[in-house]
Amino acid sequence: MKKCALIVSIIFLMVFTTSIPVFAEEENNENADDTLSLAPNSKSAILIERDTGKLLFDKNAHEQLPPASMTKVMTLLLIMEALDQGDLEYDEVIRVSERAASMGGSQIFLEAGEEMSVEELLKGVAVASGNDASVALAERIAGSEDAFVEQMNEKVKELDLENTHFQNTTGLPADDHYSTAHDMAIIAKELLKYETITDYTSIYEDYLRKGEENEFWLVNTNKLVRFYNGVDGLKTGFTNDAKYCLTATAKKDDMRVVAVVLGAETPKERNADVTQMLDYAFNQFDTKKLFDKDQTITNMELLKAENKDINIVASQSISTIHPKGESTENLITKVDLNETIELPLEKGDQVGTLTVENEGEILSKTPLVVDRDIEKASYFTFLKRSLQEIAKSE
Repeated sequence: MKKCALIVSIIFLMVFTTSIPVFAEEENNENADDTLSLAPNSKSAILIERDTGKLLFDKNAHEQLPPASMTKVMTLLLIMEALDQGDLEYDEVIRVSERAASMGGSQIFLEAGEEMSVEELLKGVAVASGNDASVALAERIAGSEDAFVEQMNEKVKELDLENTHFQNTTGLPADDHYSTAHDMAIIAKELLKYETITDYTSIYEDYLRKGEENEFWLVNTNKLVRFYNGVDGLKTGFTNDAKYCLTATAKKDDMRVVAVVLGAETPKERNADVTQMLDYAFNQFDTKKLFDKDQTITNMELLKAENKDINIVASQSISTIHPKGESTENLITKVDLNETIELPLEKGDQVGTLTVENEGEILSKTPLVVDRDIEKASYFTFLKRSLQEIAKSE
């Protein structure tokens, strides 16, 4: 048994000293340019690069304001999580409740008792900002809108957001319902880990109930999807108190940025502010893609796992961002795996961190996760495996 223990120790030593190039998320504000005169028409604004979380510009970014329908960025995040975890299926049909059908504001005019697929309801939220579709999906996922809102606020805590609190899934006016440009950008960053979301938020026009008497024409409330090359989301907002708001994302080449504005007086001013920020990002900065989401970063062996060969993958796409023309030759990436790993594991559980450095400065840290569920080895499997290792050493 001493030989077996020695072998296990050697395996873990080899695994945990693995080092390869990579990088992680950063919210360091030190390099943001405070002298920029971007977003002059908005009460608050922020501009970040998605992969790194690098702050490129902010204006009153932590001021608590009503987010209006930008609330649905969080609603969409929980919907995409449910789809990713298999708790919801795109082709599942949902029966619309009376409460969901009664939602005012922007809607896709669902009727009580009507049945519609998850995918069609998702389009209704992502494209038309349907309050009724938001509530219908929330009720399916959590049982009630109130229970879903609890999940939204739990996610707020998980993301360490200090200036956000939700009272509903829609953004309809409510006391104690607020967020900030910074917090909305972080929620958007998290949502964009689910890369298929932009398949829906990028739709400019489509139809629900195609060919039926109650056919409904969907038109995206985010006009930049059509008029700014590269914009493929995410969510507009408007109420009398919130004024005009937008959480936008755009991608050019390997660079994706998130721009948020709140409190513009007109949709024209809102769109102008976002356009200005996007132009600044793409004109002044470049990114270098290092890894794609779900790309295998390293491997390890866990003798106590039923399938001992484990792939460790990137939890999201990984890039660096730098001013145009700046060299990236000195980038270093490191993989640090957790010293202890408890089984079983579920797909997506974090088991390590990928760090990207440039000349000693940490640029980003990204969670590394397992790419599938991992069960404990049965007693027979573990015994057989241990005997095989002992035999190899003799």
